[in-house]
Amino acid sequence: MRRPFFSLSSLTLILLTNAGIPLLPISLGQPTIAVPVPTTQDRKNEAIRLNQIGLQQLNQGQFREALETFERALAIVKEVGDQAQYGTILNNIGRVYDNLGQYAKALEFYTQALAIKKEIGNQSEYGAALKNIGEVYNNLGQYAKALEFFNQALSIAKEIGEQEGYANTLTGIGLVYSRLGQYAKALESFNQALAIAKEIGDQEGYGTIVGNIGLVHNNLGQYAKALEFFNQALAIAKEIGNQWGYGAALNNIGEVYNNLGQYAKALEFFNQALVIAKEIGEHQGYATTLNNIGTVYRSLGQYAKALEFYNQALSIAKEIGNQATYGTTLNYIGLVYENLGQYAKALEFYNQALAIAKEVGNRAGYGTTLNNIGLVYSSLQQYAKALEFYNQALSIAKEIGNQAGYAATFNNIGLVYSSLQQYAKALEFYNQALSIAKEVGEQAGYGTTLNNIARVYYNLGQYAEAEINFLAALEVRESLRPNLTDAQKISLFETQQATYAFLQQALVAQNKIHSALEVAERGRARAFVELLSQKLSNTRNNLPAIKPTLTQIQQIAKAQNATLVQYSIVREEFKIGDKQEWRDSELYIWVVNPAGVVTFRKVDLKPLWQQKNTNLAKLVTVTRQSIGVRGLGIISVEPSPEAIQKQQANQTQSLQKLYQLLIAPIADLLPSDSNSPVVFIPQQALFLVPFPALQDEKGTYLIDKHTILTAPSIQVLELTRKQRQTVSGKEMLIVGNPTMPSISPQVGEEPIKLSNLQGAEAEAQEIAKLFNTQPLIGSQATETAIKEQISGAKIVHLATHGLIDNFGFDVSGAVALAPSGKEDGLLTSGEILDLKINAELVVLSACDTGRGEITGDGVIGLSRSLISAGTPTVIVSLWAVPDAPTADLMSQFYRNLQQEPNKAQALRQAMLTTKQQHPNPRDWAAFTVIGEAQ
Repeated sequence: MRRPFFSLSSLTLILLTNAGIPLLPISLGQPTIAVPVPTTQDRKNEAIRLNQIGLQQLNQGQFREALETFERALAIVKEVGDQAQYGTILNNIGRVYDNLGQYAKALEFYTQALAIKKEIGNQSEYGAALKNIGEVYNNLGQYAKALEFFNQALSIAKEIGEQEGYANTLTGIGLVYSRLGQYAKALESFNQALAIAKEIGDQEGYGTIVGNIGLVHNNLGQYAKALEFFNQALAIAKEIGNQWGYGAALNNIGEVYNNLGQYAKALEFFNQALVIAKEIGEHQGYATTLNNIGTVYRSLGQYAKALEFYNQALSIAKEIGNQATYGTTLNYIGLVYENLGQYAKALEFYNQALAIAKEVGNRAGYGTTLNNIGLVYSSLQQYAKALEFYNQALSIAKEIGNQAGYAATFNNIGLVYSSLQQYAKALEFYNQALSIAKEVGEQAGYGTTLNNIARVYYNLGQYAEAEINFLAALEVRESLRPNLTDAQKISLFETQQATYAFLQQALVAQNKIHSALEVAERGRARAFVELLSQKLSNTRNNLPAIKPTLTQIQQIAKAQNATLVQYSIVREEFKIGDKQEWRDSELYIWVVNPAGVVTFRKVDLKPLWQQKNTNLAKLVTVTRQSIGVRGLGIISVEPSPEAIQKQQANQTQSLQKLYQLLIAPIADLLPSDSNSPVVFIPQQALFLVPFPALQDEKGTYLIDKHTILTAPSIQVLELTRKQRQTVSGKEMLIVGNPTMPSISPQVGEEPIKLSNLQGAEAEAQEIAKLFNTQPLIGSQATETAIKEQISGAKIVHLATHGLIDNFGFDVSGAVALAPSGKEDGLLTSGEILDLKINAELVVLSACDTGRGEITGDGVIGLSRSLISAGTPTVIVSLWAVPDAPTADLMSQFYRNLQQEPNKAQALRQAMLTTKQQHPNPRDWAAFTVIGEAQ
């Protein structure tokens, strides 16, 4: 067997003694050693071997390695004068540049190969070169040119009877017609190619064509049909062991589910495709699938996650030198920054993507990026500039037959005219976008355009028409959420909040107060409601109605024997100077009394920013600051007397202002019996309002008159009541001042140990005496011990530090406990979700435990996790609570609880008692009951 030729080093000599090989002496300062002199045939064989290696590397997406291998082979055949092989290798180098998206370079090599094949009269390879050139023009969006070359190749394949080449060229022609949107013609070509592949037994080709037919049906929005063909392609690839084809089919199936808005299913297939691409070293496919996964997360509003995947794809595209994919990924990253409102950053990425698309001749990518640049200028209210880019994008989409791009750009032009209040023009473009989106089955875009049409009718004062379209938009948008994870539902729901808000406005404008309440409830805590329902039923199918009804809401108020107060903050676009800006407009308040009677009131919020240049969120922040809310509680620092005096000067004014906005409009609807519970259902910044401390014009605190609870939605109350019926804990689990863990303020920074809480230790010991039990203190209060004991507890009391994301610490919402073994001492929200809690009450007597990320689904933090894990009632704090007053309040709470099982009433009495000794609201008003009072 002939071995590869090795270079010799001074350390290792490989002696070849095969008979018949001429030997050449080499002087190394040592005795002469004979080495073989390669013949011309050896050199040709070496070139053939290198060409085969290059093809393997090319098929595995190792483009740089393939290019290097082909260039070595090219140098050899040039040296030995093998024209036929020279043309073959030139063609293969062209294939590398084609895959890299460097189309001008690819054409250069294909054209050289074409000339050589023509010169030597190799019709088969001449036809193959023509086909390759056609593919480049197809990628460049120059479809007439592509068809010209494909037809020449087809003619040659037919003439010489080369069935496989004929089928491959028909496939190329089908792809051109598919991109032109001439789907009937595309299917005609694919079906001819399919018949030939079947006749000659070309299984791999058959699977590829089946996949292309699936792509046509996908583009037509015929997703069931597309899946049928993709699954055939998948089965064929599996049968013949074509891993590349198998991965491509998985990726394409993922694309279908992504278009259907079934994001969980899409991720499942994309992740499988990713594993295969990595396994076979198919770098290009790996980058493509990473981009697809990033796009799912972007659709879900999980922008950090999307960037993570896009950046991985960008790195691979750069590494393999694929300019087209690199440009596409830059465009995707630009979209994320645009979604985040970072327009300068978005433009930076778009302009890079545009330059690359122009350089490589990627017409589709060029048009897409022009559209996205238009979006930035539209957001910046530079409408003439936006229209300029949109019209360029529209022209390209029409030219290349990009239906989805055509619809998106029509929608965006409609947005411009809507912003300019040219509503007839806006509707004209929206309706064109809607028609195309419906035709191709692009669900997310269809829902967006319906929402935009509804906005036009709302602005025109045609509220009934607006209602119809908003409802239709909600139907589409809610259909995108099934089977997602909890986190994915939360982030997607966040991107859909505006539709619920606008629909409420359209209904209120028609005096449909009850319907507006149903939508207000439908538009909050959806993911939480589903999560709780799943936990209660132990199934993914037995879910509560996604559309709560007035009857259900009334029944919940009766079952709770409570007055429910639901808030919705309304925002509208106003002209401020020469700009359009979104500002607080009104506050909607619904009050549902225990008999089920619903009353609606609204408050004008415009004077806040018109007269005082503030808004509701800022007013809540200022009020909290006036109370003297301090920081994290990581290092206990009391404010100075001067600071306290300054804070108290504004305290009464701020608390009364919030009372005037939130309570005064409905004060006559609240119960006269102070023991009758009032459940506030806040929204956005209102989750941070210290409701007990709000003061009327006489200086009376709200807690003096009412028993207060909060909940993220009315339906959550129904589910916590069901949880109350299933609690089974027996023991007391009381924790105070654990041996504190250390935590890094930021990633990479030196960990610092959390401060001891001596007051929390005294609090735990005092409470334990009341129940004749022993608390877990110091090193006993390990994370491991709490996890082991929590499922058997009836009441859980945790007096320790609470940590939340938005203060910069590198952990999710967590409770600080003693580290031990593998446990770091931070019981996070995610870990709590995995626990089974059978307690009727969990009290987090810690700093900021009621806080977290505020979303349309409520506060994503410790309280949500604890309720989801099984407890019906949680008591949490809205700020960093002082040690001594908190210890007094908690001890009093448990003494009250022993006499009065109603937790909200017990907490109210404890607040009133503590208020007498510590009158500043920061010392007694931080805690709130979430969930069940009983």
